[in-house]
Amino acid sequence: MQALEDNVCSVVRGKRPVVRQALIALAARGHLLIEDVPGVGKTILAQALARSLAVEFQRVQFTSDLLPSDVLGVQVYRRSEERFEFERGPIFASVVLGDEINRATPKTQSALLEAMAEGFVTVDRDRHALPQPFFVLATQNPLEHQGTFPLPESQLDRFLISLEIGYPKRQDERDLLLSGGVEDALASLEPVMGAAELMAIQRAVRAVHVEAKLADFMVSIAEASRTSAHLSLGVSTRGLQGLYRAAQASALFDGRQYAVPDDVVRLAPAVLSHRVAFRRPTDTKTARTLLRKLVEGVAVPV
Repeated sequence: MQALEDNVCSVVRGKRPVVRQALIALAARGHLLIEDVPGVGKTILAQALARSLAVEFQRVQFTSDLLPSDVLGVQVYRRSEERFEFERGPIFASVVLGDEINRATPKTQSALLEAMAEGFVTVDRDRHALPQPFFVLATQNPLEHQGTFPLPESQLDRFLISLEIGYPKRQDERDLLLSGGVEDALASLEPVMGAAELMAIQRAVRAVHVEAKLADFMVSIAEASRTSAHLSLGVSTRGLQGLYRAAQASALFDGRQYAVPDDVVRLAPAVLSHRVAFRRPTDTKTARTLLRKLVEGVAVPV
């Protein structure tokens, strides 16, 4: 896992905490949503992660005219054989990048729901299994940008972690300019992990011990969100399960076979901020700040 993190960080410089959260989503068998302004490296992060894994990778550029069949696949009539045959779409890959996902209409966005939640795709009453491991990385531009559609709550709830990359530090940005950009580094990136190793890590995450008191702490956070004056919709049970898995993955990353409160506190804003609804219009950064304050108000177990 450390080798995978170092490999991605060789391209995405100065953003190790962001890369760590992306890999936590991968190890916990979740999906990742990257939201930020254009040009800060959302797609570069996704491509670096995909190239670091020796698995099949597909990229889908979401646009307003993209149809669900362009993502899932379509039934094609074979005249010579007088039968229909299913032509698989780009969703049938182990790592799928949905670039600028909120530029597509809600109908196309919803095509990902079954795939992300269950690992299957249903087309014309036929159910098709997706490859394992299966990981969706989606990037989206802020909603105030032109030509974007808000992601439905049910779609957002399928993403384990939502994160922002942010602008690089001055020294990192200077080094990037002097080195000529990241294209050469990305092109020369070699895989450091295969499908079997990744699935072994995902199984190991599930075996990380979580003390009952720590589970109570997570439930208390969810209950606090449901009674908060700032929120009209609190954390769902699926969101709570996501926080539990993310804490397990964080512990494994740190070389522990047990989770601690710091795992929960550190990851709660990234796991929960996109799953709640605020009473007033709130940007992503403010949402994470409010979630952080809410978690700080819950007593930490000893």
